Amino acid sequence: MRILHTSDWHLGRSFHGASLLAAQEEFIDRLLDTIREENIDVVLVAGDVYDRALPSVDAVSLFDRSLVRLRHAGVQLVITSGNHDSALRLGFGSALLEHAGLHLRTRLEDIARPVVMDGEGFALAVYGLPYLEPRMVAERLGVEEPGHSPVVHAALNLVRDDLKARQAGADKPVHSIVLAHVFAAGGAGSESERELSIGGLDIVPTSHFNDFSYAALGHLHGRQKLAPSIRYSGSPIPYSFSEAGHSKGAWVLEVTAEGLGEVKHVDWPARKQLRILRGKIDELLTDERYASASDAWCQITLTDKHRPAGAMERLRSRFPDTLVLNFEPDEKPDDTAHSYADRLAEAKSPMEVCSGFVEHVRKRPLNEAEDDLLISVLAQVRSEKVEK
Repeated sequence: MRILHTSDWHLGRSFHGASLLAAQEEFIDRLLDTIREENIDVVLVAGDVYDRALPSVDAVSLFDRSLVRLRHAGVQLVITSGNHDSALRLGFGSALLEHAGLHLRTRLEDIARPVVMDGEGFALAVYGLPYLEPRMVAERLGVEEPGHSPVVHAALNLVRDDLKARQAGADKPVHSIVLAHVFAAGGAGSESERELSIGGLDIVPTSHFNDFSYAALGHLHGRQKLAPSIRYSGSPIPYSFSEAGHSKGAWVLEVTAEGLGEVKHVDWPARKQLRILRGKIDELLTDERYASASDAWCQITLTDKHRPAGAMERLRSRFPDTLVLNFEPDEKPDDTAHSYADRLAEAKSPMEVCSGFVEHVRKRPLNEAEDDLLISVLAQVRSEKVEK
């Protein structure tokens, strides 16, 4: 049986104000290509289908179209809810959809109710743990300690009990896969994940998952292997500039009568590249080294001594999709030691007060146009005072 491990689709998410729906639609195309090329039988989605609890109409429509296309491709789907999803909304109609090969696991009551599939000489039990908010489920799981680890451990004990019972009464091997949306110890995060808690209470030891054939984890957006049978698929497309170096894709795993077999990665190159540029504005606008970034989403840090006027407009003339602009001068301005309060006390005219303020905030002297504008405004103010 061939299985595709994905997670963190975040349908409906934007990227610094830019819509990602087209990129997400393209991801679904690549997902379907992988299903056909790799002869996939089952697709797993380990949480965060949507980017927010109340997804947009366009995001819901994309998910609806995607499910229809995936089912037409002949695969079974097992989907759990993540911390970005509304478990109740995502799980609507789950009992009915189960008959159509779409298995949603969004409720605590369904943790120990696996999706059981028959392979050649074995059975596969797929358990789905939705995101478990400790404050909401601890009492129901009989947990008194704070944090995610005790809650996940208690939930997995329910899974273990069910799995042992199935294995004891089976006439053929019963292998197991667990989907979980957690921050597992040793995993590397990125800027685009929402923190589950503070103070380390969100970290779950990987030892919690040692008893299962495979743990398909979600939440962290970088694809990574914590152990041969414990992995994050990562998000299918990048959602922050901290993911500029990520190789996006998924894991393809094979399960046989002997258990977990080959696990390999498949890559889905991003629709648009992410580029992080740093340098002086004139160099960025003219140097051919940066030509390849002209059609990428860019995060640019300017290192000029003074903040250039109209920097974003000028940069977008070469890099139209500049989304983030930072200013970190390599050299400190000449008057850094001269505080704004000192300059204000020494000012001899309203013009010096205003120009000093602008220079303090913008970290550069006024240009000719700005100087003329300030003179004009101050003259108008004086004229109005005289009239009154």
